[in-house]
Amino acid sequence: MQGKGLIKLLVIVVSLACLYSLSFTWVTRNVERDAENFAKGDLAKEKSYLDSMAGEVVYNLGFAKYTYREAKANELALGLDLKGGMNVTMEISLDELIRNLANNPKDEKFNKALEQAVAKSKTSAKTVVALFMEEYKSIGATTPLSTFFSTKDNAALIKPGDSDSKVESFLQKEADNAIQNSYKVLRTRIDKFGVASPNIQIQQGTNRILIELPGVKDESRVRNLLQGSAKLEFYETYTNQEIYPILENIDKTLASTLKAAPAATTNAAADTSKKSDDLLSNLTGGKKDAKKDSAAVNLGQKNPLFEILRANAYLNENQQPTLGPGPLVGIASLKDTAKVNAYLQRPEVKSILPGNLKLLWAVKPEQKTPEQLSLYAIKGSGQDNGAVLTGDVITDATANFDDKNQPVVGMQMNSEGAHQWKKITAKAAQNRDAIAIVLDNVVYSAPSVNGEIPNGSSSISGSFTVEDTKDLANVLKAGRLPTTAKIVEEAVVGPTLGQAAIDAGVNSAVIGIIVVMIFMIAYYNTAGIVANIAVLLNVFIIMGVLASLNAVLTLPGIAGIVLTMGTAVDANVLIYERIREELGLGKSIRQAVADGYKHALPSILDSQITTFLIGIILFLFGSGPILGFATTLMVGIITSLFTAILVTRVIFEWMLAKDFKIKVSFLGLQTRCITQTSNSCRNVKSFTPFQSLL
Repeated sequence: MQGKGLIKLLVIVVSLACLYSLSFTWVTRNVERDAENFAKGDLAKEKSYLDSMAGEVVYNLGFAKYTYREAKANELALGLDLKGGMNVTMEISLDELIRNLANNPKDEKFNKALEQAVAKSKTSAKTVVALFMEEYKSIGATTPLSTFFSTKDNAALIKPGDSDSKVESFLQKEADNAIQNSYKVLRTRIDKFGVASPNIQIQQGTNRILIELPGVKDESRVRNLLQGSAKLEFYETYTNQEIYPILENIDKTLASTLKAAPAATTNAAADTSKKSDDLLSNLTGGKKDAKKDSAAVNLGQKNPLFEILRANAYLNENQQPTLGPGPLVGIASLKDTAKVNAYLQRPEVKSILPGNLKLLWAVKPEQKTPEQLSLYAIKGSGQDNGAVLTGDVITDATANFDDKNQPVVGMQMNSEGAHQWKKITAKAAQNRDAIAIVLDNVVYSAPSVNGEIPNGSSSISGSFTVEDTKDLANVLKAGRLPTTAKIVEEAVVGPTLGQAAIDAGVNSAVIGIIVVMIFMIAYYNTAGIVANIAVLLNVFIIMGVLASLNAVLTLPGIAGIVLTMGTAVDANVLIYERIREELGLGKSIRQAVADGYKHALPSILDSQITTFLIGIILFLFGSGPILGFATTLMVGIITSLFTAILVTRVIFEWMLAKDFKIKVSFLGLQTRCITQTSNSCRNVKSFTPFQSLL
């Protein structure tokens, strides 16, 4: 056999890679077991423990270190049917979108056509937009649709006199954007909720989004979270210099009320300016020495807020502590954000905060600080302390590149928005203030204003990646697509049922492996043992590949694994039967093995490829359980070919080199002539199944 060394190396590399991928699951399970032991049934304490471990290193390989959050992202996650949780189908109200794009017309035929389209969409494979176009024509409406949709907001996209086909294309594009934006908002909300390994997918060709939330226990909170309306807003901001004294006051108040240090009140009455400088110096960091370590301990004892919220400060060129510019007022580890929020909600802290001040977190960590989240100071306007502008004035937003080929976001507003935007930006430009873009009380960006923007066309730049600009453009476009998402289907799987499914799945897999292994040994003797080694290796590799792909293991997925064990054995059966035939022709065991693999290969590939093609079809067009089954089936077919053809062949070659006796049956071979007159005799099998076992 050629390439034995390469195959051995490949087996070793694949095995180590699978072991590496599965090791994350073992690490996270240990952390979660510790959390359960610590909480002793208290779910709040268990969640708090896991939150505190989120940024802690729990897996140290020497060449790489992984926090609990990173390890959790790489584990082999369990699906809803195995872990329990909530299954929700959300429907985006496209009829509401179409009405809003047409400025809610009172035309009777328009509204009747839309109502009939929505009713038919429940049973039709066509989209709501396509059905609306058909229904509008079928009821005999004569008013061109472009008349309804050529509004001021859509002036750049639809004009009076445009054809119905152009209107349909416009509506379908806006509908697709609405679904994508709703998906983005729901994804962000669920990520903030803290669900491990959620499965969120758009059901292709429909206006529905399927959401699976494993491990969720608070169903009512999930319903409120998913169905809440998203509102895009633009806010003025405070500067860091304005807010830092307030944070200092909060820190002193907390130190006093929490009794973090008995001497805190006395020390606060000392030299205030000196204490402030010392505190700011501690918050900016510096060289590590005994004095600095002592200061850090003092910081933790006397400054409960600044212990977990690092001020936006730096050392200037003279090595003096200086507050950073802009509305960013602090940075905290992800695991500490809940504690910061709890501090800010305390009555004594609320009394310190100005009524028009909102402290809001960024939507996600910066690339440079993946485990830390920024806190922004937002300034409310007017009597209700609201936003200065809402997202419904935005007509379009695109991800572009500037003259220096840096990713930026282009934003266009309607005439009303442009008029207000001119005033807002003129005011902000006087002091180079920032305007915060807020969705769901989360800051997506807070760019500084360089000058007055008179025409409503703006360019937002920053430390963006291409993906960041796409996300921000989608968020901005969500402002002009006021659609709602409602729950149309819902199912809750209890953890007990999930555990029963795990037990049933594991038991079926174990029983299947045992039965197959017994059969192979009983029927194929030594060769059966080789096949069993390949089957066990196959299951190990499947699990490792699924973990490396961040796939979710479901109950149908376990069924796919059990099925692939059969396909792996099927390949070995074809090979062994062919080896028997070659031995029956009088060939040596070495030659019979070589020819057996050679001649069985076409049949094996034919059966496996056809099954793999079916798996591809299921993967492309299926969802939920079907998708899980198709994934494990395809992975299993590839790994079974690898183990059944290459691994077993390497084992046989090793056994032949060591002069081990290889048998492909418990039954002996008898010599029998083909014809009574022929001098040519062949060694052929003469037995009935399991004859030798009687």
